[in-house]
Amino acid sequence: MHKGIFMNNIALELARLHVLKGADFVRQLKMLAQLKIFKPVENEKDIFAAEASHHEDFGSLLDAARKAVDLGYTVYILPNPKGIRTADFIFVQHGIYKMYDLKTIQGKASVGNRLWESIGQTYHVLLNMNTRYNGGRLAAEIKTYFEASPQACEVLIFRGKQVFTVKRKFALQKSFVMEFRKRYG
Repeated sequence: MHKGIFMNNIALELARLHVLKGADFVRQLKMLAQLKIFKPVENEKDIFAAEASHHEDFGSLLDAARKAVDLGYTVYILPNPKGIRTADFIFVQHGIYKMYDLKTIQGKASVGNRLWESIGQTYHVLLNMNTRYNGGRLAAEIKTYFEASPQACEVLIFRGKQVFTVKRKFALQKSFVMEFRKRYG
């Protein structure tokens, strides 16, 4: 199949994710993960990538994917076709499929802006923390993200070998910032 035709077809399938909900959304994720376009990434276990996913951000994607594999996920790195806002990953664990948008955090005050960029791409965001970040500030920015994005479900945070999961219900509680700050350290 010609590469341009392939990218148009995968772009259409990825675009469908923006209108599907519930079981239909999950079926679409499963269908995407089973496409033959995903090949094992050389020298990696449980990480698969579409040829078109090997772009300038591939190193950051691979770094986060390795951390996810260490947590028991199988990871599919999605292509990023032009003209469509897509997430970066499909994570599969125990038969549960989720789609995540990766935000690699390197600056001291960048989480809020990076979360804002994820609105409209997917309901699950992965923050790969590659810098020290104030727990209170991080919690406040996550809370603001959930307030601004009524459909957002989860923020998954990788910090070194630690993982934090923030679900919408927890983030919108009055005690969230204080509780998160304690957990995050």
